[in-house]
Amino acid sequence: MARRTMSAVLILAGLLAAGAARAEPTPVTVRALAKDAKFIGDSMGGVEITLKDAASGSVLAKGLTRGGTGDTARLVEQPKVRRTPVSTPDAAGFSAVLDLDRPTLVRAEARGPLGKPDAVVTVTSMMWLLPGRGVEGDGWILEMPGLVVEPQWSALGHGQASLSAKVTLMCGCPITPGGLWDASRYEVDATLIRDGRATGRVRLTYAGSPSTFSIAYPDVAPGRYRLIVTAHDAGSGNSGVAEREVVVE
Repeated sequence: MARRTMSAVLILAGLLAAGAARAEPTPVTVRALAKDAKFIGDSMGGVEITLKDAASGSVLAKGLTRGGTGDTARLVEQPKVRRTPVSTPDAAGFSAVLDLDRPTLVRAEARGPLGKPDAVVTVTSMMWLLPGRGVEGDGWILEMPGLVVEPQWSALGHGQASLSAKVTLMCGCPITPGGLWDASRYEVDATLIRDGRATGRVRLTYAGSPSTFSIAYPDVAPGRYRLIVTAHDAGSGNSGVAEREVVVE
């Protein structure tokens, strides 16, 4: 009886060892692509990538996209040709090697850009991964919509103030007149709110420096306000919002 029990234990241990041995290293590269623009990497604080087993929820890998924004011509200038790579070796991405012993439905979560808190969004996607069958090269690309809006308020006294806002794509790509991201396509608006009432929306205009829009506020009643600045590109659908508490003296 004892021999039979020992044999069963040895057989079970052998099966478990064989199962563990079947796990195969599976390389995966994940990239975060700003909608209508380029890859999101070091210049914007990177994007946090989390890979999970979709069935169990267990984390398989986690890290930040590292690298540059990639090749402008490939990403936004040249016509896209099927299966032609859009990434270059320096393009931002996160790479991991997963030990998979079976086909696994993997959930990828991208959260960022981490260096611009007002603009952080989360995008998710799912893909079946097979043991030993890597996803490399361009890899698994997740598109992240939005615009980064960074307002700067200056109280000038006597009911006057000025407002400027830096507006970029999620990759940090600049907006300029006649550029790849043409300033004339972007609507940048600001609203002051006090005691739950809006004072009216005003339009900021291009201020002469890349990605910078501004307006002068005259005759604003002194007090504390909630400032809401929005940016929108109707062509791509990208939008961004930033809110601040401001004071008019």
